[in-house]
Amino acid sequence: MTDVAQKTFKSFPKPSDLSVPAGAEGWEKIYPYYLLFQGNRMEEDDAKFWFCDSQHWPTVFRPFETITGEYAVKCLGQYNARHLLIPNANGIEFKIHLGYLYMSPVTVPEDQIAARVPHFEERAGYYFENWDRLLEGWHGKIRATIAELESLEFKRLPDMVPLEDIHSGKAKDGSEVLMENYDRLIQLCYQTYQYHFEFLNLGYIAYLDFFNFCKQSFPNIPEQSIAAMVQGVDMDLFRPDDELKKLAQLGVELGLQDAFADTDDVAGTLERVGQTGQGEQWLEAYREAQHPWFNFTVGNGMYGHDKYWIEHQEIPLGYIKDYMRRLDGGQQIMRPMEELITERERIISEYRELFSDDDQRATFDAKRQLAATAYPYVENHNFYIEHWSMSVFWRKCRELSRMLFEEGFFEEPEDMFYLGRNEVRDVLFDLVTGWGVGATPTGPSYWPQEIRRRRGIVDALQTQRPQMALNTPPVEITEPFTSMLYGITTEQVNTWLDVDGDSDPNVIRGMAASPGTVEGRVRVVTRADQLGEVQEGEILVASVTAPSWGPIFGKIKATVTDIGGMMSHAAIVCREYALPAVTGTGTASTTLQTGQLVRVDGQQGTVTILED
Repeated sequence: MTDVAQKTFKSFPKPSDLSVPAGAEGWEKIYPYYLLFQGNRMEEDDAKFWFCDSQHWPTVFRPFETITGEYAVKCLGQYNARHLLIPNANGIEFKIHLGYLYMSPVTVPEDQIAARVPHFEERAGYYFENWDRLLEGWHGKIRATIAELESLEFKRLPDMVPLEDIHSGKAKDGSEVLMENYDRLIQLCYQTYQYHFEFLNLGYIAYLDFFNFCKQSFPNIPEQSIAAMVQGVDMDLFRPDDELKKLAQLGVELGLQDAFADTDDVAGTLERVGQTGQGEQWLEAYREAQHPWFNFTVGNGMYGHDKYWIEHQEIPLGYIKDYMRRLDGGQQIMRPMEELITERERIISEYRELFSDDDQRATFDAKRQLAATAYPYVENHNFYIEHWSMSVFWRKCRELSRMLFEEGFFEEPEDMFYLGRNEVRDVLFDLVTGWGVGATPTGPSYWPQEIRRRRGIVDALQTQRPQMALNTPPVEITEPFTSMLYGITTEQVNTWLDVDGDSDPNVIRGMAASPGTVEGRVRVVTRADQLGEVQEGEILVASVTAPSWGPIFGKIKATVTDIGGMMSHAAIVCREYALPAVTGTGTASTTLQTGQLVRVDGQQGTVTILED
């Protein structure tokens, strides 16, 4: 048996191998059939390698929340397979198993790759040649979608049709608006994710093209050096955090620190600020910063339970308070932009000078410039989609859920999230039918008990962490997006499986995502609401970090995640904050414990346990 063959002998569990947590029996019935591994396709599905996307969906789905997984992964795939015809990459199949999302890249048959090349070059080339104009149009489309989402209303139906509708001969009772608004809400979410991926894969492609050119020209170049050549850019995703820093600086200048003694009391804090001599100046700046920058979640926008600053202002006020404390202590709170740019230009210059051929140097310049042009979208889209757009979407969903709660369908105001989105359409028709004929709808006697059952299932599923992957990995993982975004490489998968059987239990290996070596105490964070526990100088360890965790990056020494590649949010944000990072470890958040002393080597991609 060859070495390669031996390395594929070990396998992750099959879906059927995994036990169902006690209390979660019947979990399959709360999700659509097409999201499940089906028994009559077991042989086909077991032959595929699936990895868990805990980077975007780290917790169990409530039924309604599968909408983000379905729309995001479907729309990602359409741009590979139908819009751009990327020669070597189609989309990604996805399934939900025991509440978590698993993905399997769809390969392009070898004999079809060549035929796709001219189509890809024409289509991608047009976008790259017209980037600024098309991106400006994208911003217009997103803002129009957000405005339409904001316009949707979900009000209780009146006791009678307005008299003016009788006089005008309208001949409709208004219930059609409720149902149309719901259908439009769902379609606008779908539209949002269609727009999400219009430029995203192109951003990855531009970077990958530059990456491959550098690797071919300089075989020993570190991957971090390639990433550094596009770092130090002003990105909209960092704007919410920058707004808080500016407010903190203004607060210190105006001497407002004492007013922030209890930021959990939002009204009291703002009142205390207003009572100071120059408080109105700060409050005006605070109000201006809110739109749109407070449409920002401490999560990642993929779940209905994510908390957004605009609705939970104790969160940004708490960050502002901490920034003021750090300013008073003489700390630098702004991103080290000058250092990042200086380092970027130094690395670019050094590698440019290694070319002896002017044509090669010109090619290097062109590819680097294209990567630098497209690179900001990889992060910026997050603010406009996951944060701003989804802030409005989830707010409208909660508005609808509260209305149905008031109509007696639910026991809790947000119970709608335990229904699938198509079930909600049935609920609305049940509601308008009962209202329309003057009878009691069926839902109030059906859904409370059913939701209690489903809540129990979801809670039980939450007690079990997902598998990193399922089934036997391929001999070589070659799909570029899987590697760049998720850190799923042949080497890393073999590390997870301990193929060689000689791993050091005190060393966790991952991807060298952001350079630097530091030692510090671990702080394991599994939920966004634990961020307040992070102490100065700790090492943040998480399944995944969200781009919105920026306000704590000034506190920590380094970041370690379970999943993520060189172009993951964690890697990009850490490089922009000049923090060491190791991503794609697979097990760091479950292996390490809060309080352990570790050494993080972001250059080698290792985390070494020094002391329990």
